[in-house]
Order: sequence, then C-alpha cells, then structure tokens
Amino acid sequence: MENLLLTRVDDRLIHGQVMTAWMKLLPAKEIVIVDDKVAKDDFMISVLEMAAPKGVKVKVFSSEKAIEYLKGGLSQPSIMLAKTPLTYKAIVDGGISLEKINLGGMGINETRKTLLKNIAASEEERESLKEFLAKGIEVEIQVIPNDKVVKVADLLK
Repeated sequence: MENLLLTRVDDRLIHGQVMTAWMKLLPAKEIVIVDDKVAKDDFMISVLEMAAPKGVKVKVFSSEKAIEYLKGGLSQPSIMLAKTPLTYKAIVDGGISLEKINLGGMGINETRKTLLKNIAASEEERESLKEFLAKGIEVEIQVIPNDKVVKVADLLK
C-alpha cells in the first residue's frame, strides 16, 4: 500500500521506543491505530494523541472502520499500529493488501508463549502469522530499527 511505511504489532501502541527510534527512520506524518477497544475510549485516544510527536496526526479506528479508511488509500506517509496480529488478519480478510508486518512488543500473558526473547504469541496469533506468510506477507521481528531482523517463518517451523 502506497505511503504505508511500517505495519507494526505492539501491544503498547505509541510509546517512547516507537516514537524515538522508528519515527527518526521513517518520518511519518500520520499514525493509524487499529484497535476495537481503543477506538471506543476517548481518554485513551487523547493519551495516544499526546504521545505522538509534534505535527504527526493520530487516527484511531476499529478494524471495520480501518478497512473502510484504508480502501481509500493513504494520502501521506503513515505508520499503522495494532496490539495483535489478529487485528491485521481482520484487515487482510477485509480486502486490504499488506506487504510486511513488523512484530514489536508482544508480551507474554496467560495465552501467549514465547516466540523469541520477550516476543510471545498465542496459538491463534501463530496461526494468523502462518496465514500471512502463506499469502506472501513478510513477517519480521525487529523491536527497534537497530536490531537485527528475524524472519518469523524460521521461528514457526
């Protein structure tokens, strides 16, 4: 998709690491957040808007609204963030084409098991990652730009 600089999974969404490291490398003018719960939470939306760098517009959508928005294309350089790969599965299933997904912060919880170091995924998330790979969507782990890229296909074998 034109103007989509980074499609990232990070359960913290906008935080210092994303802003300082990725925004220096990829000077986006817009951050598109896709999360059904956050899209209904005006307080969280305000917090995320304040966390974004000056001059960067934050747009928060439910998965359904994101599909509508993305079908119109991105008019400016953008970073897309979601808390889980399952959100991107909904977007891809909704007809949006993605080239690459970057896995960042995916913390261990009661359903997630370690994929690599402090990156974890549930069985359902692992299945969605396999579906992405089968569709030709690259899936990589790279927490910050200076980190070595790890291909998720190698981890799911």
